[in-house]
Amino acid sequence: MKYEFVHTCIRVKNLEASVEFYENALGLKIVKKKDFPEHGFTLVYLADEDNNHEIELTYNYDREEPYTIGDGYSHIAMVVEDLEGSHKTHEEKGYKVTKLSGLPGSPAKFYFITDPDGYRIEIIRK
Repeated sequence: MKYEFVHTCIRVKNLEASVEFYENALGLKIVKKKDFPEHGFTLVYLADEDNNHEIELTYNYDREEPYTIGDGYSHIAMVVEDLEGSHKTHEEKGYKVTKLSGLPGSPAKFYFITDPDGYRIEIIRK
């Protein structure tokens, strides 16, 4: 059997802020949007230009409190050609980012950026 990734779902408190983050910080584009007002939620799917994997933002209309991410979730990861340029751009735009880092004994190869709901995305040098 062959399995392929389709999407990763995260629940968001502010749909507009989350869409803005994933579009402007990571260059993703909306590929689908499904509204279910009778059931109180909206789904927005964003993908990179190759559309290999989607991020599904699930927005529940009546949610007042932020979601608890928990200690089991760690992050999703993306690669970029210009790691230092990406890091600098994210810092200049005011996004929450970590310092460039590497595994113990290795040169800097990645950093993390945090979305409006506290989900971490690892940005790795391609």
